[in-house]
Amino acid sequence: MIVKPRVRGFICTTAHPRGCAAHVQEQIGQTLPFENGPKKALVIGASGGYGLASRVVAAFGAGADTLGVSFEKAPTDRKTGSAGWYNNRAFEAAARARNLYAKSFDGDAFSDAMKTEVVDEIQSSLGQIDLLVYSLAAPVRRHPRTGELIRSHIKPLGEAFHVKTLHVDKAEVSEVDLEPATEEETAATVAVMGGEDWELWIAALREAGVLARGFRTVAYNYIGSDLTWPIYWEATLGKAKEDLDRACASINHELNQVDGAAHVAVLKAVVSQASAAIPVVPLYISVLFRVMKDAGTHETTLDHIQRLFRDQLYGAGPCNVDDVGRIRVDDRELVAAVQDEVKRRWPIIATENLDRLADLAGYRSDFLKIFGFGLEGVDYDADVDPMLAEFSTP
Repeated sequence: MIVKPRVRGFICTTAHPRGCAAHVQEQIGQTLPFENGPKKALVIGASGGYGLASRVVAAFGAGADTLGVSFEKAPTDRKTGSAGWYNNRAFEAAARARNLYAKSFDGDAFSDAMKTEVVDEIQSSLGQIDLLVYSLAAPVRRHPRTGELIRSHIKPLGEAFHVKTLHVDKAEVSEVDLEPATEEETAATVAVMGGEDWELWIAALREAGVLARGFRTVAYNYIGSDLTWPIYWEATLGKAKEDLDRACASINHELNQVDGAAHVAVLKAVVSQASAAIPVVPLYISVLFRVMKDAGTHETTLDHIQRLFRDQLYGAGPCNVDDVGRIRVDDRELVAAVQDEVKRRWPIIATENLDRLADLAGYRSDFLKIFGFGLEGVDYDADVDPMLAEFSTP
């Protein structure tokens, strides 16, 4: 079939098989080797964004054997699969070519059944792991103990929030009113996006005896600028992310017996399926990227994770942590010169000056790359097999 992007709001309903493979190869090609990295890693939420970048850096930067967990849609002979489905297979094929072990699990990472399946694979194939990256971004969770289906809510707290936002497809800046969350909606968001599932993964792995001495785990967080705090950090999402700090302290206590350590890492804003769904954020990212590119400080998702692994998690010196103990690698986004310029542009940005004040073209390019579109060397007019048969596991 001929595969073209079909964008509806903040999602793309198609993914290009060869384009996704090219995107994975592009990231692999940009990965630099580093010393003293992980050797056997598990990534929860491994099929895209920061999770995929972490798996790429672990494998192709440090030579690690990797396991990945994600929830993806398989293709049919008439319909493409999800981008993550193609990413996982392209990653596995590239790993095999380097004689690296790689296995991807497709299913509900919140479930006890998935945890058991992964533990069994570690015991039979790897023995133990020395790194777990928790990079899960899911809007819904079925609780493994109660069976309740819990939905998250991206809303402000306390009072309604009136703010600018960006309609990416139409290249239009508009304003929106966001109603505040109830206590129940806030609690649900914490249950889905907070730290409980991270704790359950560590408990399952520890009880099975598959954590190597010196094991490390890191969960990803975002705080961002005060421009987005009313819908992010000081909102339901922020409450969920604050719960990662609670979980981190609990996990650190649990890891004492293996001389392990847990960290929360605060990362920079990037274009992702998750961030595209949050009001205000696409406009903020578009302005931020223009300012950072002009300043020469912009990082891709892959660049950013390389810096986290090389300089912080596996660096020679101590990690750069804040007063709560979070590793901070969002420093280039939050440097005063960058934020001051973003804030100068924010009140005046409008549909008419988007091209001058923001990087909408860059945002769109990054968004389409998530789904395998806009990659150099890919013939998007060619017939392509949606099953991506050449990357099937032997």
